[in-house]
Amino acid sequence: MDFQLVADTHTHALASGHAYSTLLENLHAAKAIGLSFLCYTEHGPAMEDAPRRFYFHNIKNLPDMVEGVGLLKGAEANICDYEGTLDLPEKDLAALDWVIASYHTQVIDPSTKEDATRGWLAVAKNPLVDVLGHCGDSHYDFDQEMVVKACKEHGKIIEINSHSFEVRQGSKENCRSIALLCKEYRVPVVVSSDAHFVTSIGKVGNSLALLEEIGFLPELILNGEYNRFLQVVREKTGRFQ
Repeated sequence: MDFQLVADTHTHALASGHAYSTLLENLHAAKAIGLSFLCYTEHGPAMEDAPRRFYFHNIKNLPDMVEGVGLLKGAEANICDYEGTLDLPEKDLAALDWVIASYHTQVIDPSTKEDATRGWLAVAKNPLVDVLGHCGDSHYDFDQEMVVKACKEHGKIIEINSHSFEVRQGSKENCRSIALLCKEYRVPVVVSSDAHFVTSIGKVGNSLALLEEIGFLPELILNGEYNRFLQVVREKTGRFQ
């Protein structure tokens, strides 16, 4: 596969309360392995010990570039119900560079397949969301084809989260079937580490191996080529010209 990781699109730092590196350490690691961009996506405030709303409001004051690495200032917003409600207000989400929306068992108890499908469909329609986060988690089983088609319709990106294969049950099998649907419907994906410690920055081997196994289309992996990802960044931020 013609692939070169240019951005880690899902990373955490000390502010999450259960990650163990600083943002600067993560940026240094990104530079050391040759990444052009790092997406800083701390957990939203509904997660226990996560930063409060003002953290995300104030994140705009961070620089766009740190030692040659582009910093996308974002969040991993929690989906708080099965209507797609997120834990950050619209005006804060609109000011961020990169918004992932994810289900977490710490925030919402798993429910039925119908409920999870309804929630993901609402997220897919939300113009302030960029990425559906670690949706392979079998705690929130959903109608995959319906949601992937909605992502195609509403211009959403699906994350293939490498860390999920190790910590979220059923993720490898679910990510495989989701990726096959993305391949069929030509829905773009990103591969990510979901790093909670500096040594995990850029570790996307699990995701990449799965995509290679199914013959996934390289041009649909947004962070697998510099100009492809740069175009996405410019469209979303209006910066990095």
